[in-house]
Amino acid sequence: MKRTAAMNPAYFTRRLMLLLGASTLALGACSDRPADATASGFSGIDITGADYATGFSLTDHNGQARTLADFKGKAVVVFFGFTQCPDVCPTSLGELAQARQLLGADGERLQGLFISVDPERDTPEVMQAYMASFDPSFLALYSAPDALPELAKSYKVYYKKVEGKTPTSYTMDHSAGSYVYDTQGRIRLYHRYGSGAKALADDVKKLLDEAGN
Repeated sequence: MKRTAAMNPAYFTRRLMLLLGASTLALGACSDRPADATASGFSGIDITGADYATGFSLTDHNGQARTLADFKGKAVVVFFGFTQCPDVCPTSLGELAQARQLLGADGERLQGLFISVDPERDTPEVMQAYMASFDPSFLALYSAPDALPELAKSYKVYYKKVEGKTPTSYTMDHSAGSYVYDTQGRIRLYHRYGSGAKALADDVKKLLDEAGN
């Protein structure tokens, strides 16, 4: 099978380095802690007890069925996007990878999950290459096309196909932000796009400290 650029980890890595360099310059003058940080002490928005984003039952890029229960004992960060996203998705996943590094040894207790809103193009092979360009521990999850609308609704995630010049050159408009779960699989936080790796790492550390060793 002929490999396309979308299946090449080096392609994703080069694009990621360019995007992260730009985002670092843009965010460098900002505080690590957003102005709307919650009174609970988290940088992200505290949504503990929310009746949405409570879980999923999906298949990962290795063909294995997955639910939040599979990651018990880890903090989990979930992001919706698509592999041909030009900026928001690679920047968000790059910051998630940086957050994992900032956690040091505790990084082993952070699980990054990427849920595709483009099942038409995001095949397991494409998603596997995409994840490898950020962190080999990250998993991409796939929803059947007919089940994706209900899944997105359950997460309050917006997505819409925007037609391109050819049938395969379309793009996807979608919500930008990440959901953060504690080590028991409970939804706890929502991080807006652009919050930064340090803010995310600090919040994950708090959740891990809550759980103890």
